[in-house]
Amino acid sequence: MAELPALSQTLAQPEAAVVLELDELWSFVEKKTKVVWVWIAQSRRTGQVVAYALGDRSAATGAQLGAAIPQSYRRGRCYTDSWEAYTGGIPAAHHAAMPKKSGATAHIERWNNTLRQRLARFVRKTLSFSKSLRMHEACLRLFLHRHNSSCLLSPL
Repeated sequence: MAELPALSQTLAQPEAAVVLELDELWSFVEKKTKVVWVWIAQSRRTGQVVAYALGDRSAATGAQLGAAIPQSYRRGRCYTDSWEAYTGGIPAAHHAAMPKKSGATAHIERWNNTLRQRLARFVRKTLSFSKSLRMHEACLRLFLHRHNSSCLLSPL
């Protein structure tokens, strides 16, 4: 993981009116009883993942995700579902909590499905587990770098 550049170095320049979609999905590490939540912030325009955080489903992990968003993307509007843990990491002036059926988080929900389809360790009913949180994050980071690079070649 040390050889990979920071995720922020894989990003396109943010547009004037930044729009981010944020969501979380669960996965397993070591065994089915050890759930790890993956929190993702995605640019709606480019489809690139601008930040991620691993942890539980608490406000502390939401704040960790908010802190991981690069400064140039923080001025934008952040759409989330109605999970209250997002309020700690995103300033109220930039946050819009929307119901799932609104479509405001449709891109990130679809991206979560892509992640689950491409990496067996993120599938809900699987026999593929990461043996450690470190390897779980390493696999995720490799996928994010590859995904962001492909978005630079063919944006949404």
